[in-house]
Amino acid sequence: MSPKVAPTQLNLARRPRRLRRSAAIRGMVRETRLSREMLIYPLFVCTGEGQRREVGSMPGVFQLSVDEAVKEAEATRAAGVPGVLLFGLPAEKDEAGEAAYDPEGPVQSAIRAIKKGIPDLLVITDVCLCEYTSHGHCGLLDGETILNDATVEQLARAALSHAAAGADVVAPSDMMDGRVGRIRAVLDDGGFTETVIMSYAAKYCSAFYGPFREAADSAPAFGDRRSHQMDPANVEEALREVELDLEEGADIVMVKPAVAYLDVIARVKTEFGVPVAAYHVSGEYSMLKAASRNGWIDEERAMMETLTSIHRAGADIIITYYAREAAARI
Repeated sequence: MSPKVAPTQLNLARRPRRLRRSAAIRGMVRETRLSREMLIYPLFVCTGEGQRREVGSMPGVFQLSVDEAVKEAEATRAAGVPGVLLFGLPAEKDEAGEAAYDPEGPVQSAIRAIKKGIPDLLVITDVCLCEYTSHGHCGLLDGETILNDATVEQLARAALSHAAAGADVVAPSDMMDGRVGRIRAVLDDGGFTETVIMSYAAKYCSAFYGPFREAADSAPAFGDRRSHQMDPANVEEALREVELDLEEGADIVMVKPAVAYLDVIARVKTEFGVPVAAYHVSGEYSMLKAASRNGWIDEERAMMETLTSIHRAGADIIITYYAREAAARI
């Protein structure tokens, strides 16, 4: 049996455990606090009416027609979540992704309907071509090469159509060079000087996007997105991308994914001190769902721990499919 150590032999002038001994004390000294105001809920909007199709790889996430998207938006606002991020699933696709700027497209129609019914809900729109092109890539192609500058013009048209429909924020996610500056110029020329740009400034070519591509019907028909999305090994490059987007007029910058790139979030926040968003992406969400359904983790605790880590790293805004569930527990 080990000999007992008298308390007087220990240096107990400070006992950190004192501040962990009860829920009330832990809450009082908590350093990182989630709030509903920092959460954004993504919605996938399709054509038709009365459509509500669950995404097989994303339990609790649905492809929604505009009428159903409005219901989800109402529930989102009622939960205390301040905004939604809209993705579109058009009825038809082509090589140029022209449906991306169709004024009667699902995103544009959803913006108008949501703003009519819930005017104080923040509406953010994803600006990319991958959901709209027949080949599933983020831009116009020459063979298998994405044409940067021609793609930027299409993206600017899409962003302008979203602003005209009433979007509060447009969020280019394509990772083409120069798209933020061009979108800012087109919006300003169109009289939409107050429309916010939230750029996917550091979007990595990640393995965690798989379920999203089912939800958005945006898997590339060939190849991958390494030519424009970032190498997961790089962080200094992310800082250069953020700096360029800020110079071009981005109001908010985003890091995507979130959990595997907490260090990048922290670097961006520390070095630039601007509003930083982070996207808790589909694969990160679906892993928690799958583990929970197998009884391997406590989903509620894992959800809150994950979102807290994203905020602790420096994210001011968290885009997550857990937004409403988290809001109910904050």
